[in-house]
Amino acid sequence: MMRNDYPRPELMRDNWVCLNGEWEFAFGDDGAFAQTIQVPFCPESPLSGIGHRDFIGVCRYRKRIRVPDRAEQERLLLHFEAAFYAAEVRIDGQVVCVHEGGYTPFTADISRLAQPGSEILLEVRCEGDARNKLQPSGKQSHQKESFSCFYTRSTGIWQTVWLETVPAVYVESVYLVPDAEAGTVRAQVQLNGNGPTNVSWQALLDGRPVGCAQAVTGGEMGEAVLKLSESALWEPGHPVLYDLIIHAGEDTVRTYFGLRSVSWDPDGWILNGKHIFLRFVLDQGYYPDGVYTAPSDEALVNDIRLSQNAGFNGARLHERVFERRFLYHCDRMGYLVHGEYPNWGFDYTDFANTDRYLREWKEAVFRDRSHPCVIGWCPMNENWDIDGRKQSDELVRTVYRKTKEWDPTRPVIDVSWTFHVETDVYDIHDYEQNKDVFVERYRSFPDDTRPDQFKEQQRIPYDRKLPFFISEYGGFRLGDGEGWGYGTPESPEAYADQFIAHAEVLLQNKDVCGFCFTQLYDVELELNGIYTYAREPKFQQEVYDRFRAALSAPAAVEAGRNT
Repeated sequence: MMRNDYPRPELMRDNWVCLNGEWEFAFGDDGAFAQTIQVPFCPESPLSGIGHRDFIGVCRYRKRIRVPDRAEQERLLLHFEAAFYAAEVRIDGQVVCVHEGGYTPFTADISRLAQPGSEILLEVRCEGDARNKLQPSGKQSHQKESFSCFYTRSTGIWQTVWLETVPAVYVESVYLVPDAEAGTVRAQVQLNGNGPTNVSWQALLDGRPVGCAQAVTGGEMGEAVLKLSESALWEPGHPVLYDLIIHAGEDTVRTYFGLRSVSWDPDGWILNGKHIFLRFVLDQGYYPDGVYTAPSDEALVNDIRLSQNAGFNGARLHERVFERRFLYHCDRMGYLVHGEYPNWGFDYTDFANTDRYLREWKEAVFRDRSHPCVIGWCPMNENWDIDGRKQSDELVRTVYRKTKEWDPTRPVIDVSWTFHVETDVYDIHDYEQNKDVFVERYRSFPDDTRPDQFKEQQRIPYDRKLPFFISEYGGFRLGDGEGWGYGTPESPEAYADQFIAHAEVLLQNKDVCGFCFTQLYDVELELNGIYTYAREPKFQQEVYDRFRAALSAPAAVEAGRNT
């Protein structure tokens, strides 16, 4: 199976070559290249053609490629969308780049070593270990086998590798900040290259020009504010995307944006001036045949469709940085997401590790902050004690404040549930399985209190200055088989009744701004999805219709604040 879709939809050019497909592969530094692997699937996955499930540590790749033609002044870039964890890239034996971080893209300019029409040897060495406490690894198992909520590892290259031809001065990245109320978008480009550059932006809506701007920059940054002659808002379920064409000297790139504004107050998220209730589901981004990597672009789209079919308007992208094409589909399908990071596996108890953590988290935020679907950030989740040592509160505070610096337009949850230090949103996880107990607990919150059973698991008290978000609940398991769930309803009917009762009481509580149900689909031994791991339905469509009807009911925070 081939993943040959364009990997970076938010900054598109025509001159690119996909390098996915068959590569030579070897285990360890001394192993022979005795196997082939299908890139971009990790060697642990069936789709890679290898399916090696034990610890790998070091793996190596190589591939001979024909260098595409290009003009004399043009440059050739080699892109890797993601590789776990530390990657070293060589061209004909010469190191062209190194990168640490298992979830974000990196690029090498190989123009000098790759003459047009020549053949070069591309070699990649990847080293990663989920047991290394300085390598954020999320849900990758630190035992040989999967267990509990830790799953198959994903070592080495696990996203697309590709070549791109660019001019001598080119657009390296784009940052777009829309303002729905003003009908504008602030457009910033980061340039790579020297000398004064004319930059122009043209916004289109359904092919019609609706805004333009120009600037001349002598440095690496160009910026302008485009006033839009037509305002069409991006909203969940009703997305409208503008096209944006950018000319920077000889370079031309195509991108897009959604006209929408995000803010928040003690009652919750505000989208385009109206409170919106987050009807989220937990999505962990795992696939039985591809592990971290979707088998196809359609599989990414299908996950969103499955969620929307059940009535959810978004997802927590849990303990992962998802691939860019998933966010692109969220943008065009009107699906909200929370940007997260795989903090599990990392030693967050030592403040000395702060800079290492921030390095890749910054790359993730900068990569994704222009997507209209991203409605908030959550750089950490459930910071449980590590070997008897508590989280470094100063590390958490620093990560929160740096995230706010990099993107002041969205709310940030410092640590989902445990342990809040400084946050824009107060969230908890509650897997209470008794329907009557759960309903009574969330029927209403008297005065300035909250559910008492979680007080000992927090460091700061809840008050009504912060939105209150139930960011994990549910976890109901349906069916037999080896695996686990937080609870087991007696029948599909009992499951549906419990799902609806929990959702209804949260929607009706004026002090709750959103929820996230665990989870969209089963993952390996964790059997609490509303779909199977293979994305097959567990219920008749009438049950999903009941879910959607219940979740579509107006929430108290929406009805009470938007009239």
